[in-house]
Amino acid sequence: MKIFHIITSLDDGGAEAVLYRLINADKSNRHRVVSLMGAGKYGPLLDQIGVPVTCMNMPRGRVTFSGLYTLWSALRQEKPDVVQTWMYHADLLGGVLARLSGMHRIFWGIRHSTMELGKSSNVTIAINHLNAWLSRWIPTAIICCAKRGREVHKEMGYAPDKLTVIPNGCDVSCFKPDRAARTRVRAELGIEDTMPLIGMVGRFDPQKNYENLLCALGMLKRNGIFFRCLLVGRGLDTHNIQITAWLEQYGLHNEVLLLGQRSDVPAVMNALDLHLLSSAYGEAFPNVLAEAMASSTPCVTTDVGDAALILGDTGWVVPPQDPQALANAIKDALVQRMDIDTWNIRKMLVRERIKHNFSIENMTEKYNHVWQHGITGYY
Repeated sequence: MKIFHIITSLDDGGAEAVLYRLINADKSNRHRVVSLMGAGKYGPLLDQIGVPVTCMNMPRGRVTFSGLYTLWSALRQEKPDVVQTWMYHADLLGGVLARLSGMHRIFWGIRHSTMELGKSSNVTIAINHLNAWLSRWIPTAIICCAKRGREVHKEMGYAPDKLTVIPNGCDVSCFKPDRAARTRVRAELGIEDTMPLIGMVGRFDPQKNYENLLCALGMLKRNGIFFRCLLVGRGLDTHNIQITAWLEQYGLHNEVLLLGQRSDVPAVMNALDLHLLSSAYGEAFPNVLAEAMASSTPCVTTDVGDAALILGDTGWVVPPQDPQALANAIKDALVQRMDIDTWNIRKMLVRERIKHNFSIENMTEKYNHVWQHGITGYY
């Protein structure tokens, strides 16, 4: 089949990463990608694997006639078998133009689990409500990446018979146990192998609630718990005035290392003993948890989106915005880490859970099934 993907942007984000992994893993179809904005991080990567990419170059938050005409022309020229859109703006613009172009197999992609005033933009909220109304006519099916996302959007008024769930897939050949990578990263940072090393990979954003994390770490330090913590992602460096102020407030300058954005995330996951997620809202399927677990790194997470479903009984889940609960869970995990045999069993189980439930192969197979048959449900 010819699959035509329409996505809001190709920047460094969760939806963009899943789109790239899906296309790279799916050898049975031909793919083309249109970005409403620019090429971002994933445009060149898609080009490297031979996938045509067209950029409409719309400014953020604005729709241009030239951009719409570019998309319209691409759809009319390509005549794809399937149109797959990603995220609200692409669902709306791509879905409507695909329908007007005569396309009938249109699949929307929903990547959020919540939509909150003051946290999501007013424009995005308005588009979401419009999409809920259009969902009865435009898409063949609506693919959510999280069970929680399906429930929330059903409550918002989306056509319930069209909502389906396909969890994100993790490339377990890329994220895997690697003792050499662990040794290399720790040596680079001057951290001994015996030092408990925890960390969080994710951009600096209010959704991630880094203050909650640092408050919890401050509690651990005051209770005499020894650790080092890596913060990895865009905006997590010494130029971030807010982060450095929180480190000062909670007395964590010696414990927390700000590494910024790195290209060796699989190696970082191996260097960690425990991966953390402190998000307060907005998560659907947190890819970072699956990536850590595929690397045999246990996780502590707040109960956001499908985080608890990803972990199952292999990790620790605490309420959002509760630093004491987060501190208690981290302490419990670090105490259990001292029992080497039990901890090694846990490390094995976390990887097996991802391999059996959330692999890229499973996700690709399920997308193909929905594209071919339009069948909805929970996968």
